[in-house]
Amino acid sequence: MTNMLSIIYVVIGCMAGAYASILMKKGADSLEFNIKSLFNNKHLINGVLIYGMGTILYIIALRGGELSILYPLNSTTYIWVALLSQKILGEKMNTYKWLGILFILIGVSFIGIGG
Repeated sequence: MTNMLSIIYVVIGCMAGAYASILMKKGADSLEFNIKSLFNNKHLINGVLIYGMGTILYIIALRGGELSILYPLNSTTYIWVALLSQKILGEKMNTYKWLGILFILIGVSFIGIGG
C-alpha cells in the first residue's frame, strides 16, 4: 500500500526536477566551456542542486510506497516542464502539447485508480 506522503514527495520531487530543468536550460544558454565560467554559472549550479534535492525526495518516497504506483507519477514532470517553460522561458503551447498533457493526466489517473 502506498501512503499519501510518498505520493506528495514524488509530486514535489517532480516539480523540483522540472524547475531544475528550467534553470539548467537558462544556464546552458550562457554556458562557456571553461572551468571558471562553469562555476560562475548560477542557473546551472542551482539547477543541479535542486535536481539533486528532488532525487532525494524521490528516494525517500520509495520507502513508503509501491514502485508501480510512484514511478508513473514521474511523468507529471513533463507537465510541470511544459507549464514552467511557457511561464518562465516564454515558450509557446499548442494543441498537441495540451493534448499530451491531457493524456499524461489520464494515464496517471488510471494507474492511481488501479493501485
